Amino acid sequence: MTEKHIVLEEIDPVVFYGVGNAHLQMLKALYPKLRIVARDNVLRVLGDEEQMTSFEESVEKMRLHVLKFNSLKEEDILDIIKGKRTRDDVPDGVVCYTMSGRPIKPRSENQKRLIDSYMENDMVFAVGPAGTGKTYLSIALAVKALKEKTAKKIILSRPAVEAGEKLGFLPGDMKDKIDPYLQPLYDALEDMLPQVKLQDMMEKHQIQIAPLAFMRGRTLSDAVVILDEAQNTTPAQLRMFLTRMGWNTKMIITGDTSQIDLPRSQKSGLIEALHLLSDIEGIGVVRLDKTDIVRHKLVTRIVNAYEQHDKELANEE
Repeated sequence: MTEKHIVLEEIDPVVFYGVGNAHLQMLKALYPKLRIVARDNVLRVLGDEEQMTSFEESVEKMRLHVLKFNSLKEEDILDIIKGKRTRDDVPDGVVCYTMSGRPIKPRSENQKRLIDSYMENDMVFAVGPAGTGKTYLSIALAVKALKEKTAKKIILSRPAVEAGEKLGFLPGDMKDKIDPYLQPLYDALEDMLPQVKLQDMMEKHQIQIAPLAFMRGRTLSDAVVILDEAQNTTPAQLRMFLTRMGWNTKMIITGDTSQIDLPRSQKSGLIEALHLLSDIEGIGVVRLDKTDIVRHKLVTRIVNAYEQHDKELANEE
């Protein structure tokens, strides 16, 4: 009689075990000669050595399936155990999967252009109005690189600039003070990675989230680096950030030049960078517009209304 402990690394055990432990009960029925006990992300297995070997192989295939697709169905389990072909490859156009198993893929021509530009260049500027998916898609590309081990870490940053409000002194330690500015980045990551795994990766600094001010003096290598809300950087800040780039690193800079929250007297670093760097080899520029908006249909109407208002003000001047 053999006993083994199998650790379900890098995945959400809840997805593996199924709703109400349905998948676990199914495994117990399919391997009647084994006693299987689950606790957190560890399977304790006791029983027949021959079945044990088959069980280990099946569990590893199931783990890899969950790691890739963030989902597991009963038919997937049966196909894996019976040795039938299961979906091994992510369909064309899909970047990765959300925790609910929804595929993240481009939903417009410009979003597809953003993915293509990321593949072809080491630095990409993604510029467009709110709701065009530039930040979410960029983080999905970074998560994909981390899962496929083409990058060792993800570094996410954004300037700590308030959107028209003076919030004053925020309570707490440094993390408490900067977290409100970085919440949109946390939201996207939580949609793509298990909570426990995300926390573990942040503790191990595989995923780093920091305000722009913390970038000075660093060399960022073997990473996917994303700067969000770049329209709120000064020219000096963005110049400092772009020159942090190290070996085997890709950078994505996102921003919306219609939502600059800097003082009127301060020039946006993003506008200057687009003017200076657009024609440099190895740097891609993707401009998204209101046709790429994937939020509520009202967002498109709101963007249209403000664009018209801006044009009227420009004509008056």
